[in-house]
Amino acid sequence: MLVKEIVGNLKDISVDKEERDILALEWYETAKRIQRKRSKSGREIALKLLQEKVRLSQDDIIWKDEQLIISIDIIPCEAILVKPGNIQEMAAVCYEIGNKHLPLFMEDEQLYIPYEAPIFRWLQASGYQPTQVQHKLLHPLNTTVSPHGHGDHSLFTKILQLAAGK
Repeated sequence: MLVKEIVGNLKDISVDKEERDILALEWYETAKRIQRKRSKSGREIALKLLQEKVRLSQDDIIWKDEQLIISIDIIPCEAILVKPGNIQEMAAVCYEIGNKHLPLFMEDEQLYIPYEAPIFRWLQASGYQPTQVQHKLLHPLNTTVSPHGHGDHSLFTKILQLAAGK
C-alpha cells in the first residue's frame, strides 16, 4: 500500500463502520518522508511523503476508503521531563538544550527530551530536577527562527507567548 499524503486526522472525523488499523511510529520516524513499515494488523505500508517539511502527528490518517482507515500512533518512549518554574528557567533550559542540538518537545508548559543518561545527569547537576518518564513525544518545538515561517510554532515564538501570558 503506497501512501503519498496525509488525508486528515481522527480528531476531525467520525469513524463509522470502517475497519481501523494503526501504523505505530517512533517519535524520530515522524519526520521521515520515505519509509516502509508494517501496520498493527500486518499490512505493508510504503510512505512516500514528498511535500516539504511534512511531519506525521498523532492520529493522522494516512489511508481512508469505504472499508478501512489507517492512522498514526506515536509510540511512548523513555524521556526526560523538565518542569520549569518560571519563564526565565524555561528560556534557560530551552537555550541549553537547543545549544546541544537536541530534540525538544513541549506539552502543557513542560519540556520533554528523548532520554539520554548524560543529559539527565547534566540537568540534575544544573539544578533543574529532571524526571525520567515514559511519554509520547507529540509536540516538537521548531528550534529555528526563520523569517520565512508561516506558523507560530518556533521556540522563540512559544517563549514570547509564554512571557506574554498567552
